Amino acid sequence: MDIVNNIAKLQGLLKPHRQEGSIGFVPTMGALHEGHLSLVREAVKNNSVTVVSIYVNPTQFNDKSDLDRYPRDLQRDIKLLKKTGCDVIFSPSDREMYPEPDNRKFDFGALETVMEGKYRPGHFNGVGQIVSKLFDAVIPHKAYFGLKDFQQLAIIKKLVSDLNYPVEIVPCAIVRESDGLAMSSRNELLSPEMRKAAPFVYQTLKDVSGKSKSHPISSIKANVKQAFKNHELLELEYFEIVNDFTLQSIDEMHPKTACTACIAVFAGKIRLIDNFQLNS
Repeated sequence: MDIVNNIAKLQGLLKPHRQEGSIGFVPTMGALHEGHLSLVREAVKNNSVTVVSIYVNPTQFNDKSDLDRYPRDLQRDIKLLKKTGCDVIFSPSDREMYPEPDNRKFDFGALETVMEGKYRPGHFNGVGQIVSKLFDAVIPHKAYFGLKDFQQLAIIKKLVSDLNYPVEIVPCAIVRESDGLAMSSRNELLSPEMRKAAPFVYQTLKDVSGKSKSHPISSIKANVKQAFKNHELLELEYFEIVNDFTLQSIDEMHPKTACTACIAVFAGKIRLIDNFQLNS
């Protein structure tokens, strides 16, 4: 397994594979867990070479304290990746990725004005900046993203379409802890008390799924808001049921319309997101 932090060296290393095989790419911010590793294993299985980037991108954090808190342990990540069959780790510095300020402004339309975009202004522009830079550096054939970041996946698909990147975006299922909590690098920042409370988020989504075919959406939303209002530890930021393609809130369930319940919750200072597909 090669570990590189320079774009020119990375591209030289990958050049033979680009011409003769398939390059799979898994972009991460490190603090790897089983969710990340499942993406890597999927990439290894379906490509001749797999690249994993480890880079905490500052431009997608609209809260500097969140950036400062983000867990980092490169040596641990390297040990985990060695077990997956990963071929290349790309771990660049801020100077390598941003030798000059990136002033590009992306327009993702209505996809970026709701949910995460509404509560984290500038977040998706930062995502667009770093994902495009990473795609330019790696030039992959396939890139793997987890469905936990449901809105981000839609944004990246639009980025690929708008910029005509010849890369296939491969969505991968959410990986959960035994108690249902969606795996996230931020989970390790939870206090023991908050960690015990956090599975309530997934329990709520499962309850929503059970009621979605027989209860009006307005009633479901009201029940979710009340459930978190009554919870002593968790604070609801948003809950929406959205069209899978437009990400706009829907007022009524239709059997032929794919839709997903999306949620963001604060467990103390730690922000958790999750989602559950209602119609497939």
